[in-house]
Amino acid sequence: MPNYEQLIKQLGKLETEQPNPKSLDIDLLDPLSIARLINSEDKTVAGVVESALPQLAKAAEVFARTFSAGGRIIYIGAGTSGRLGVLDAAECPPTFGTDPKKIIGVISGGYKTLIMSKEGVEDDVKAAGKDLARLKVGKKDFVIGLAASKRTPYTLGALVYAKRKIASTAFISCNSLAVDEQELLGNFIDIIIALPVGQEVITGSTRMKSGTAQKMALNIISTTAMVLLGKTYGNLMVDLQAKSAKLAARSRKILMDMFKINVAEAEALLKKSGGSVKIALVMKKYSCDKKSALKKLKEAGGFVRRIKD
Repeated sequence: MPNYEQLIKQLGKLETEQPNPKSLDIDLLDPLSIARLINSEDKTVAGVVESALPQLAKAAEVFARTFSAGGRIIYIGAGTSGRLGVLDAAECPPTFGTDPKKIIGVISGGYKTLIMSKEGVEDDVKAAGKDLARLKVGKKDFVIGLAASKRTPYTLGALVYAKRKIASTAFISCNSLAVDEQELLGNFIDIIIALPVGQEVITGSTRMKSGTAQKMALNIISTTAMVLLGKTYGNLMVDLQAKSAKLAARSRKILMDMFKINVAEAEALLKKSGGSVKIALVMKKYSCDKKSALKKLKEAGGFVRRIKD
């Protein structure tokens, strides 16, 4: 049986577990006032994330370096934090054309807990090691742990295991970390990203500001890494995978807008490029065939802007 007295003391030290004085009477408010209160608190999150930009940029660099070297990025967490990691991993392939085996989301309790919460799985330290062992995590990988509370046993257990396997590690938490805590975590975490969002509108409901902060952080890390890897041309997602009607239309629109051509010309260009917007772009820009376009991209490390005229 858990030591509830000890756990209550731990929770009592977390900002996210403290009652928010601004929402003490939320149950007496009308719907619009409740919405305004939540929105007002949400506005503070961007500033918190801004204070962690140096650490987020460092994580993005490690992400890009790991990916470029053939390693994997593995997000791992429990509950909302785990779901957000799985979400970011799932969105990279269609947006940036990445291999789904290279950016992976792991949630405590397995994928069933994505749609139905399973109590207690976040406390299973051994399960974290087993989950990473199944993935054969090693020194080429980058493991990013997410835990709003900073204490989640599953997530911290995963990071300890990952460091034992000489993987690079990062930790995203939504509570303040004291100097002694940072020193302790520094024994097995390379990059510590603290996002102290303060008290939640509903006490302890870290799906709210904490979840928003973690989503923003992951957006910054993965998107920055993809830009560093040449997955965009300007702000266009030229490595997208057109696996839906919307993305197929976007592929054509990118070429139409860039070269002032009609949809039929864009269609023909994509057909010649094998469906790749980036290859089609290079073919059109440099008036060359697919083979030459691929050669130019290889020589430029996949960056369209680095191709020499």
